[in-house]
Amino acid sequence: MIKGFFLPDAPDVPVFPLFVSWGESVISGYFILDTGSTGDLKVSPETAVELGLEPLSVGKITIANGQTVKVPVALAYALMEGVRNPVSVVIEDGAQLAGIGLLTKFGYTAVVDCKNRTVELTKTL
Repeated sequence: MIKGFFLPDAPDVPVFPLFVSWGESVISGYFILDTGSTGDLKVSPETAVELGLEPLSVGKITIANGQTVKVPVALAYALMEGVRNPVSVVIEDGAQLAGIGLLTKFGYTAVVDCKNRTVELTKTL
């Protein structure tokens, strides 16, 4: 089980820890659980440079306001509880996001408890 929490300075934002790698570079950090995203991950251009990510294509995504935008997409690896899987990574300004696609790829169920301000990701059998 992976335990997350709600950010203290943004009380409606659930996050969980995640490792992301490409080549010899690895980052560990907290990613916002974006239940409105069907994708895998989104990182900033600065994080993409830190990881050495090279865009493989340009994809179209629909953002929260309904607008469709073109964004660079790269390949990386995510690590959750000792399991490593390839993931697609959107490179765009803003916070690090993890979408439902990531949880599906790894076979996790997310329980977001707003009352108790906890996040639990459990492996689905």
